[in-house]
Parts: sequence; structure tokens; C-alpha cells
Amino acid sequence: MGIKPASIIYLRLRKQVGLPPGSPIKLGDVARVLAEPDQEAKLLSLVLVRPESRDGNLIVIDMLHVIRVIREQFPEIQVEFVGEPHVLVELVSKEKKPSPILFVLVWLLLFFGAALTIMNFHADVSMPEVQVRIVEMITGERDEHPYLFQAAYSMGLGLGMIVFFNHLFKKNWNDEPTPLEVEMFLYQENLNHYIIAEEYKKMPNDSVREKAP
Repeated sequence: MGIKPASIIYLRLRKQVGLPPGSPIKLGDVARVLAEPDQEAKLLSLVLVRPESRDGNLIVIDMLHVIRVIREQFPEIQVEFVGEPHVLVELVSKEKKPSPILFVLVWLLLFFGAALTIMNFHADVSMPEVQVRIVEMITGERDEHPYLFQAAYSMGLGLGMIVFFNHLFKKNWNDEPTPLEVEMFLYQENLNHYIIAEEYKKMPNDSVREKAP
């Protein structure tokens, strides 16, 4: 195969990758490889798994399976692993364009839901009475309808939410992730851990996929 004797390659599996269904999963799809130039192309083209319909859309490939495939093709190679011991492969179809009607319905649902939440909170803490009292303390006069103060309060509430979430439409104010993005990341991490644990239970006792490339 043109591989030098006693060659050492360094391999790092990715945490998660998305690939189109029906295509074979190659080493280059799921890992980064550090090897001699004449070795790298051959290694990256190695087929690790040929997905079948019974596999579903989530496949876990662990380092032992990768080592087995490499050693079958290149017995002289010594594999040094760095990083993750497995990779989660998600077979994803082409994304459909979101329906404008569905987008509008979801937007309205979120808008009115958020508005009702804020109004119910203000009603629970008697915010109108508090605002009247604040205006009276500032101006010395009691105004049962402090519209100017309420308008400024409403704009400040909106601006505060924009600053807190660090997001306005598609624009971020800085490179820091938003609280929502952090929560979504943690949720995805926990979901991946669960999926990987379940997939390992389905593997043979040697924890290696027996499916031939």
C-alpha cells in the first residue's frame, strides 16, 4: 500500500458530525489525521461504516473500531489517539425551507406569550402603584397615569433584554454566547451523552462495531 514500516499517525476524532444519509462514513469525515503526506490521502479515504436503514439516523463510532479498520488495511501503522474516544455521526437530510405561515404563527405565539408573562408579573408585584409612587417621589406630585415614566420604563425593559441576550435579529453585539445559546449547548451535550451511552449498550461486548467497511 506504500505505507512506511513502523509509521506512526496521530488521529483526533470529532465530537459530532452531520453527513448525508446513504453515503459511506469515511475516516476523513469524522477525524483529523496527522501523517506523512503519502499516507494521509489513503487514510482519509478509508471507509469506517456503511450505514444501513436499521442503524437509524444516529451512529456512534469509537476509537477501537477506527483502529481495527486502519490495522486491517495498514498493519504496520501505529495509531496514536488524541482527544475524544468516540464520534457521534448524525445522518441529516437536506433542510427544508421553513414555512412562512408557520414562522408567523410561532412568532405571534412567542410574542403574546412573552407579553402576557411580563404583564402578569407586573400585576403580581403591583407595578403600576410602584411607578406612581416613584414618580411622586421624584416630582413631588402624584400622577395616577405616569405615561412618560412608563414609556421610558418599557423602552429600558426592551433594551435590557437585548443587552442581556446579546442578540438583535441576526446581529450579536460581541463574541460572547447568549444565555440561550449556552443553555442550548448544555442541552445538546447532555443529549449527546445519553445517545452515546445508549448506542454503546447496543454494541458487542468488545465495544467495537462489527460491521465491515
